[in-house]
Amino acid sequence: MNHLAFVIPTIDRIGGAERQAILLAKGFRKRGWRVSVVALSGAGGEAATGLISAGINFFTLEMRKGLADPRGWLRFNHWLKRKSPDVLQAHLPHAAWLCRWSRLAAPVRVMVDTLHSPSTGTIGRHLGYRCSDWLADGVTAVSRAVANVHLSAGMASQITVIPNGVDVEEWRPDPQVRAMVRREFNLSHEFLWFAAGRLDPVKDYSTLLAAMAQIPQATRLVIAGSGPLESDLRSLSKSLGIDDRVRFLGFEPDVRRWMQSADGFVATSLWEGLPMALLEAAACALPAVATEVLGTRELVQDGKTGLLAPAVNPVKLAESMSVLMEASPEVRKAMGQRARQNVIDSFSLGTVLYRWETFYRELLLRNPVPRRHGHQAGTPF
Repeated sequence: MNHLAFVIPTIDRIGGAERQAILLAKGFRKRGWRVSVVALSGAGGEAATGLISAGINFFTLEMRKGLADPRGWLRFNHWLKRKSPDVLQAHLPHAAWLCRWSRLAAPVRVMVDTLHSPSTGTIGRHLGYRCSDWLADGVTAVSRAVANVHLSAGMASQITVIPNGVDVEEWRPDPQVRAMVRREFNLSHEFLWFAAGRLDPVKDYSTLLAAMAQIPQATRLVIAGSGPLESDLRSLSKSLGIDDRVRFLGFEPDVRRWMQSADGFVATSLWEGLPMALLEAAACALPAVATEVLGTRELVQDGKTGLLAPAVNPVKLAESMSVLMEASPEVRKAMGQRARQNVIDSFSLGTVLYRWETFYRELLLRNPVPRRHGHQAGTPF
């Protein structure tokens, strides 16, 4: 039985990268792999409990000073030597550097690094990736946009695109849930928009609120997520006079029921890797209005599965939202069905797991024994 180990900065806070790593870990466990998840920091919380319940080993390095914590490096090297994973896969930059450099002291057969965001960060991050490129056996990206940006920045010599996946059996339309939720919140004829994501600047919720102020009164917006901008966004909603039409859920463990209950999904990010929320909304046959930015363009087919609008433009966003609202129920339903079919065809969890498994097995065949370096052609600097 092959041992697959995912390394990630933390699962105490769950974003798109963390959700995808957890989903893949559980998927591979069901496929017969031995799976471990290693967090650089934090205790893991409910996410760790869920992993353990699924038969997945969870281990935290309890690093309190980031990568500057030497105890974390020692714990990780000891863990690598003791557990000897066949495939070591890093999610996000700090995990990538830990995994890459640690193999010099604790050799592994295959080390893979996955890029989740088109943001390439500071010059320090650029140098970190360039200097350690030779230590990775494979670099992957969740979208072509993410791959292109990192290749252009010289942060990798080769990148394989394997997209995020979603369980299309779990995320699907449910008329009964829709009726129940709408009754619970006294929604009848109102058009319900749903948005999900951490309340951070990159999600640009201020543009969404400004757009909401320009569309009809018989419209409601529910935003699921917490973050540093929550107080500012609540104040903005009030100053725009739409606080009676906007509901902030805070952290919401069950966004699926909202996606099954809404009439449209809206995403206003400044950039994305391959947004999980949009994938899940599409799997629920929910048409979307989204900003035309990196990552999002690979999911939303303008006019077919949703509508695209320029980023940081509340007027254009409001126009696109109004177009979807004014479309007939039949047109919106057809758009949602095409969105779901696109996810089934290209982003279903089964398809993505198969692609990962094929990728791993090819690398394992090339690397029959643990090594202190990878096979990528790259220069240290």
